[in-house]
Amino acid sequence: MPRQTPLSDIRNIGIIAHVDAGKTTTTERILYYTGRKHTIIDVHETKDLKTSTTTDYMEQEQKRGITIQSAAVSAFWREKKINVIDTPGHVDFTIEVNRSLRVLDGAVVVFDGVAGVEPQSETNWRLADNYNVPRICYVNKMDRSGANFQRCVSMIKTRLNARPVCIQVPLGSEDNFRGMVDLVEMKAYVWFSDDKDAKWETWEITDDLAQKLNLTVKEDLDNVASIPALRAELVDTALEQDDAAMEAYLESGEEPSAAVLRACLRKGTITSAFTPVLCGSSYKNKGVCQVLDAVVDLLPAPTDVEAIKTVDEDGNPNGERLSSDDAPFSALAFKVLNDTYGSMTFVRVYSGVLTKGMSILNSTRGKREKIGRMVEMYAKDANPIEEARAGDIIALVSLQETETGDTLCDASAPVILERMRFPDPVISVSVEPKTKGEQEKFSIALGKMVRADPSLRLETDRETGQTILRGMGELHLEVTLDRMRTEFGVEGNMGKPQVAYRETITKPVEYTYTHKKQTGGSGQFAEVKIVFAPRERGEGFEFLDETVGGTVPREYVPSVKKGLEMQKEDGVLAGYPTVDFSARLVDGKYHDVDSNALTFEIAAKACFREALPKAGPILLEPVMKVEIVTPDDYLGDVIGDVNRRRGTVLGQLERGSNIAVEANVPLNEMFGYIGQLRGMTSGRASYTMEFSHYEPVPRNVTDEIVAGRNKAA
Repeated sequence: MPRQTPLSDIRNIGIIAHVDAGKTTTTERILYYTGRKHTIIDVHETKDLKTSTTTDYMEQEQKRGITIQSAAVSAFWREKKINVIDTPGHVDFTIEVNRSLRVLDGAVVVFDGVAGVEPQSETNWRLADNYNVPRICYVNKMDRSGANFQRCVSMIKTRLNARPVCIQVPLGSEDNFRGMVDLVEMKAYVWFSDDKDAKWETWEITDDLAQKLNLTVKEDLDNVASIPALRAELVDTALEQDDAAMEAYLESGEEPSAAVLRACLRKGTITSAFTPVLCGSSYKNKGVCQVLDAVVDLLPAPTDVEAIKTVDEDGNPNGERLSSDDAPFSALAFKVLNDTYGSMTFVRVYSGVLTKGMSILNSTRGKREKIGRMVEMYAKDANPIEEARAGDIIALVSLQETETGDTLCDASAPVILERMRFPDPVISVSVEPKTKGEQEKFSIALGKMVRADPSLRLETDRETGQTILRGMGELHLEVTLDRMRTEFGVEGNMGKPQVAYRETITKPVEYTYTHKKQTGGSGQFAEVKIVFAPRERGEGFEFLDETVGGTVPREYVPSVKKGLEMQKEDGVLAGYPTVDFSARLVDGKYHDVDSNALTFEIAAKACFREALPKAGPILLEPVMKVEIVTPDDYLGDVIGDVNRRRGTVLGQLERGSNIAVEANVPLNEMFGYIGQLRGMTSGRASYTMEFSHYEPVPRNVTDEIVAGRNKAA
């Protein structure tokens, strides 16, 4: 079957933002204006569970009014196919943004016109930087009280270290938000109704524009007055991308045409030389069509971005795979979903053609997969398709061997595509089924949830036998258990959250351990001399073999490393994993008959256990970057409470009419914080947090934790 949509006419984009900036509302409007749906459902209308927005269809999303998992939809605008992924904004579900950005070619970053750049906006921006994803910015909610476009643009520059270029300027704000000026066309788009079908009027930009729109607020008048300066900045910045156009402009003094400006803006956006900024109000149906125009005009097609990098089995770059139907098939599995249709694996096709019935290779695991049912997803609806081509984002039903991050490819031209990076969990709880009879069903469901979400970890506590579930936050774990109820019909109980502490050492120590056992017949013998030393925070574990003269035979050195790697998971202070240290094997002894791989592994483990108590072991705890947005009246109470929680206040920022307090606070002190914060501020304050770093636990707190672990044991 020939290609239906040329590769150059495809836009794979994500909608990313902080929670409650308006991503899902914007996606709903995109689907309405592109004709994919005929009604608009607003997020606040879904709490009764009787209806849902297109992309927030899960019960958990409807009840909480937030996006929990990314959802894919597609639409056509100006004969271009736009594949849109609506992503979550809550920090607990950053994994969804991470894996979506990995396979997207561009993104629309939505900002709240009042709050501006919020913590999760920064996290998502950094993820987009990591994956080199071109972006356009959309300042939403210009109709809200306190909205300030220029302040938001300034925050994009200072907090994100970006280079924003305004291609629109708002006309009015709050209740008097009327539309925007297009600085490329130099036209004003004006609405006189908030209705979804209201048409905008196109006006010329005249000196009495503010007067005609009854703009009286200083910020609104300043925006109109800034139009000539912003237009000049736009022209200068855009023409940096085209020497010939810049030369023609400087020689003739004539303004470049809108088409020339758009071509330059597109080039600069794709290379991330700058980031165009638009404005509007999705809820009031103003500006969404202009955002769609910008997606088509400025964001890249699969052919415009760098070819996907390929790596060897150790993850080292070794080439690239061009995005083309003619190249051998390759695709990246970026999400596994347990659905009513069964297990569904979302893949981005980077090259070649995939057809139903093909046998392909999972090159990451060296396993074969047979392609049965292929579907194009429209949120929760699956539409069967017969083939997929380069640039497509589809789902494959019931793959047996494929997990998130795996590469699928043509077996005759195997490649491994650049992998994704996943965050480590920072919080853990014990979980168990509500009824003992559902233990097996509960375990199967839990395994499927962990397979679908790489930011979850599952393990068994060796001392208590409890099942431990690790994740990114309280909400993340709570939602995981709730989804098991709705998706698999099994309910579970959750224990008190536990912090993922780590252990490390503070001083070097050299230790020799001899393992000797004689029981009649052949015995056991191995001796190792290891120097343990601390490393910088975040550098992890390093093993070095510095033996000379064969004191430890080469074939036994890997066993020493294996023994240390196993034993470091069970630290000497309180049994937490030991991190950020090096182990140098400097000497040892062996016996021709009594030594083997197992004896050296045992010796390494015992050497670790006996040496580390002498190396100044300390406990490390995860510290969260917290932002608390509070009315000025409660600022003193909020800061005092942060200090009581062993927090460090980093600074304060104006956030509309509120104050944003930035602080670093240990995770252990943040459990149940939202209830106490609401009580302290009459329900008017809110907070967000994300993992920042690990740092040493104070001695008195360490003693409590160690005593608690010993008591539990």
